[in-house]
Formats: sequence, C-alpha cells, structure tokens
Amino acid sequence: MDAASLPAALELAAGGGAGLSPEKRAVLGSSLLLLQRDYRFDRVWFWGCIQGVRGAYYIAEGLGPDRAAPRSRLYSLNCVEWSLLPPVTKEMIAQAEQLTGRFQGDPSFAYEFAEINAEGAEKLIEGGKETSIKEEVRLVATIEQIDRAVGIIPRGAFVKTPLQSVHENRNFEGLSFTEAKKLSSYFHFTEPVNLKNKTLLEKADLDPSTDFLDSLEHDIPQGSWTVQLEKGGTVVVLRSLLWLGLTFYHVPMTKQYGYIYFGNGEKNLDLPFML
Repeated sequence: MDAASLPAALELAAGGGAGLSPEKRAVLGSSLLLLQRDYRFDRVWFWGCIQGVRGAYYIAEGLGPDRAAPRSRLYSLNCVEWSLLPPVTKEMIAQAEQLTGRFQGDPSFAYEFAEINAEGAEKLIEGGKETSIKEEVRLVATIEQIDRAVGIIPRGAFVKTPLQSVHENRNFEGLSFTEAKKLSSYFHFTEPVNLKNKTLLEKADLDPSTDFLDSLEHDIPQGSWTVQLEKGGTVVVLRSLLWLGLTFYHVPMTKQYGYIYFGNGEKNLDLPFML
C-alpha cells in the first residue's frame, strides 16, 4: 500500500486483526518519506511485516516511473533504519523453497542445507556452491514469491503504453460495487502466464491497454481467495488462503486500494486438502 496514505489504508485492511501499533505507524509515516527522498524513488509502498521468532521484518518497496519494472526492496527491524535487499534470482527462490519453518528474525542467520536436504547439499558441494543460505536471501525470495502469487490490483488501475511501460491510470475512479465483488475484476500485478495461452477469440474482448495481466478467477486451487464486504459494505476485502496474512482492500467508486501482508512468511501447503 502507498506510504502516503498508510494510516487510512491500515484502518481499512485491519479487519483480519493484524496491524501496527500507534508508535510504529507514527515512525513509518516519517521514515518512509525519508526513504523515498534518500533513494530517489518515484513512490514507496509499505509491503507489510514478516514475523520471526526473535523479531519482525518490516518491508518496503521502492518503485520507479515504470511500475512493472523490478522493484527495490528494503527491510527494517525497527521501522527507522532501512537496509537494501539484494535483487532476487531464480536460484534464490529455488533455495528458499527448500526451507521450512519460521523465520528467526536475524538477517545474518544461516540455514544449512545438510540439515534440511542431504542430497541437495551434496549436489551443491559438487557444483562448488555454498551449502548454506542466509536468512536475508530467504527473506527477499519469500517476498518475491508472495508478490508473484498474491500481489493484486483492481482492473483498470494501471495502463500499458505502446512502449510497453506500465503507469498508473489517471482516469481510474474505482470499480463499481457490482464489479468489485467479482474475482475477475482483480489482476495479478506480475508477468502474465495464463494470458499468453488464450486464443485469439478470447483476446478479442480484451482491452490491450488494461487487460494485460492475469485475473484471479482462474487461480489454482479454486477457492484460494475470500471476498468480503466490511465497514458496513463500503469496503471490499480480499484475503488469500494460500499465503495467510495477505489482505487486499478496495473502496468501490474511489481510487483507494492496496494490499498488505502480516504473517510468518510460510505458504499454506495444506490448502488443497482444506477446500
């Protein structure tokens, strides 16, 4: 969610019970503005919080003019001092997927692959690679996984230009109350996968400037999202059952929307058996 509207946004997304203390909100209100100035970001989003055993990671994302470009990710342990995370790679994600259990809350903590997967550790040794992974790497890989799987936006909030860059749609005035209740009105804000597999007949009804992303209606497994009306039916809230703790909110007929994550950074692998 946008750092500029953080206090109001947290109130709209607080229906799940998770949130920030008044002290943390006050500190973030000033530190995120300083972060935007120091790193010269076009915009800063407060991504959320991953709770560890000994502490919590507060995450922020810095965006440039092209909203679809890779984002700079930063973490803080106290909401004041921010550290830049390394760019994520496919290898980082593959390594992080082998790890299970809670985060420790210490960026320098090292996970040993020999204790988790002996065969995988042997292959790494043969390939001359390190047999351990720092929690800092696991952190940025987990953020990337969550963004890809459940980072969402309303339809029409962003437009794609003929130069293939993505910008905020200044004409976007929010979804209607009817459309806001449909999963098809929300898109994954990441590289599309299902869109490429659609036939020309299916693409004929799509607007290439706004319908350039995958919608939520075909997410696997079916039923991994809940849609609820809160605040007297004035706010539509979507919650992910795959990554528990991800909450998206949108106030219909307005430009207010955003998502935030408050969880332990673990994927709900039992979801197919729970549906």
